Amino acid sequence: MLTIQREILDAIVAHARRDHPDEACGVVAGPFGSDRPTRFVPMVNAAMSPTFYEFDSGDLLRLYREMDDRDEEPVVIYHSHTATEAYPSRTDTNLASEPNAHYVLVSTRDGAHESGPVDVRSYRIVDGEVTEEEVTIVERYDDDAPAPTKESA
Repeated sequence: MLTIQREILDAIVAHARRDHPDEACGVVAGPFGSDRPTRFVPMVNAAMSPTFYEFDSGDLLRLYREMDDRDEEPVVIYHSHTATEAYPSRTDTNLASEPNAHYVLVSTRDGAHESGPVDVRSYRIVDGEVTEEEVTIVERYDDDAPAPTKESA
């Protein structure tokens, strides 16, 4: 299960709408081992494509170095689909390389890039196997309780 703050999810949706008709992409980092997405990091789609996303290799290297320095990891890896449902494509599945990450997809098809509700779904992708998971939206994380983990969900 993915538990995510409304503010972060709203930022992901806003990024997807802003970059439409190209796919948007980014990362939400969080403290290593916490499974808690806390730091929204929008990235540039180096492919500049409505059907494919690609992180700029230099930007991605800088982000991973920064996450290492901050004892963080990519908790959410997100991107948008501009003309299809929020489900990982074969390419998305083949490129998924973070087994602990939540892969969040936002569909901006059928005018959702302009207004109205968008389809937002989250998946775990491990060894090419796609498993959809529940998304729980919270206003804030309860700092008095440990963040939920995959094992306790």
